[in-house]
Amino acid sequence: MPWALGPPDGRYLLRPPDSEPDGPPSHVLVIATLGAVERRARRIGRRTRQSQAPPEPEPASVTTGRATVIDVGEQFPDEHQAAAWLSGAGEEQLAADLAVLNRALHAFRLATADPYLNPVERHQALVARIGYGRGEEVADGLWTDARELVVLGRRQRRSRILHPQARLAALLGGRERPLASEELALRARLDLDHDRRREAALQVLVALDAAIAELVSEPQAAALEERIEELRGQRDPVAHVAQAALEGPLDDAQRQTIEFALGRIEAALRARLVAGS
Repeated sequence: MPWALGPPDGRYLLRPPDSEPDGPPSHVLVIATLGAVERRARRIGRRTRQSQAPPEPEPASVTTGRATVIDVGEQFPDEHQAAAWLSGAGEEQLAADLAVLNRALHAFRLATADPYLNPVERHQALVARIGYGRGEEVADGLWTDARELVVLGRRQRRSRILHPQARLAALLGGRERPLASEELALRARLDLDHDRRREAALQVLVALDAAIAELVSEPQAAALEERIEELRGQRDPVAHVAQAALEGPLDDAQRQTIEFALGRIEAALRARLVAGS
């Protein structure tokens, strides 16, 4: 990644979230910070200080962070089977490893009480590799065999590119006001995508109440009447799940309730933009 990941460099043992404290480990995470070349301060003589400002300096080198996620749950019996696995491995396996990394980053966020630490996404990686190795190899960033995963950018319609840009200009220029429910829904989506069910349930309840209150007061509220009534119909089920979240973990059915309600909030917020355009 094009920044230091946050946790101190070293090796971290991870067990599954629902595992016993003495249960078998599932992964070893190795964090390494790769330092940038130090930039030396320029010496500015008297003649330079009296003349025009120096030209724009070259872009500064940046520190990069490397995370190696090692699956230790099940070893390959021999190199032949490891090679066969690598030939079919790809983005699905990488996504699972990113989930492990983001779990560790979330734990570090809680441990440091730093609200500005965020998860990482696939498109942010400078380089992504997947491979296999023996013993200390992978812990040191080495491999018996590995390959780089390259994502080819998909062609997007011009309208899909320009729409966020137009709304950005409207928000920054004061022609449109953001809603609190938009930010709350984004936070709920982030929690749900990372399977933090209890946090997502509590966040969805707040986002739902905010969306109902804000959409009712919108100039285009009449055009959103059906959407608003649909959100009101979700209030009791979401409140029930949110109450359960205060008491303990949520099951799959409760997760589906939260995910459905969040989808309806997101749909109502999109409809608001369409009605106002």
